[in-house]
Amino acid sequence: MTDRAISLDDKARKIIELLQGDGRLSYSAIAKQVGLSEAAARHRVQKLIDSGVMQIVAVTDPLQMGFARQAMIGIKVSGDVRVVAAELAQMDQLDYIVITTGRFDILAELVAESDDELLDIVSGQISALEQVVMTETFVYLQLEKQTYAWGTR
Repeated sequence: MTDRAISLDDKARKIIELLQGDGRLSYSAIAKQVGLSEAAARHRVQKLIDSGVMQIVAVTDPLQMGFARQAMIGIKVSGDVRVVAAELAQMDQLDYIVITTGRFDILAELVAESDDELLDIVSGQISALEQVVMTETFVYLQLEKQTYAWGTR
């Protein structure tokens, strides 16, 4: 992974922190707290979104939304881990993919409607990739904490 950090000014940082606290905050409320006009706040928010610095989405607990399984898959590969990660990134069923160190080369998260779907994704798709040596599935039993409010640096 390359160093993708970009330079943010104090106003951009404050906007991000405000939206991490409440993603539905109005542009006028943001403008008041940051010291900008409403139009300038709208423009700054859109610029942060367009540049990929942030997203504004509704985050749910998949288990409460009717999905039977949420799981993290630890994946051990042979060869170039980036090639396998790129192949995994093409699978719509996988929501989160990171290259890591330690026991696994890649961690991939997924949400499945059933045990059969989970089995198909892990055995039929992930394990079927030529360079995948081993997988280990960690099924989530309960979501205890989920936050994205780590602030800015």
